[in-house]
Amino acid sequence: MSNFAGTMNQELKTYNSKRALFDINFKEFWSYRDLLLLFVKRDFVSIYKQTILGPLWFFIQPLMTTIMFTIVFGSIANIKVDGSPRFLFYLAGITMWNYFSECVLKTSKTFIENADIFGKVYFPRLVMPSSIVISNLLRFGVQFFLFIIFYSYYFFTGGNVNPNSYAFLLPVLILIMAFLGLGFGLIISSLTTKYRDLQFLMGFIIQLAMYGSAIIYPISSLESILGEHFWLTYLNPVIYIIETFKYGFLGTGTLDLTGLAISFGFSVIILFLGVLTFNKVERAFMDTV
Repeated sequence: MSNFAGTMNQELKTYNSKRALFDINFKEFWSYRDLLLLFVKRDFVSIYKQTILGPLWFFIQPLMTTIMFTIVFGSIANIKVDGSPRFLFYLAGITMWNYFSECVLKTSKTFIENADIFGKVYFPRLVMPSSIVISNLLRFGVQFFLFIIFYSYYFFTGGNVNPNSYAFLLPVLILIMAFLGLGFGLIISSLTTKYRDLQFLMGFIIQLAMYGSAIIYPISSLESILGEHFWLTYLNPVIYIIETFKYGFLGTGTLDLTGLAISFGFSVIILFLGVLTFNKVERAFMDTV
């Protein structure tokens, strides 16, 4: 048995050493689709499996956050939201942001939390972070359903809600978010194999990033603040994804297709770099984890 394990480890090392830096065998990846679905089910079910309220936390977390934002930033700070219903404005931003942040935070722990599995069993390593992105998509679907419930209430009760055709860009916006979340997560996961401090900093970094991503305020408010330096907003790809989502469903805010195109291009680059870094670290990560 020990000889067999040693042979397997040697084969894994030989396989890894022969791999190109950017080598994705899509056919092989597809052949492990059953494992991918198994990981998706595991990730989705296990989150709140041992909690009292269970899946209700999918609704409670965004709902409580929205209520807090409405009270603090709406009633107390009185931040303008371009005439949109405050509650719906914050819920829209939180719904989109949660998908991105969960993808980043969970994929960033891929190597650390799965070191034992990676060291014993071979399968395409990208299956693991990909399953996280897909399982979070299911969670997004649940929270988006919550958004639609409140959205319908404001729409049919005469709230300032004016949907337009740009709401059909939702699949594109989700795709960009997925690329960004997976790309950043892969990069951070690769770095944490050597720099463990990153896993403790990620929660704080994500929290700060949220306040810079036009969730509690419309992007129009940045124009008066930044002035001629407004172009700096293009450095944050999440801003224009969330702003386009709000513009399509609420009918207020700013539509900047240039900013959205930049976000898409940035997401592709980040995903490419993420896979590149992930593949490089994967070949020798057992020596550093």
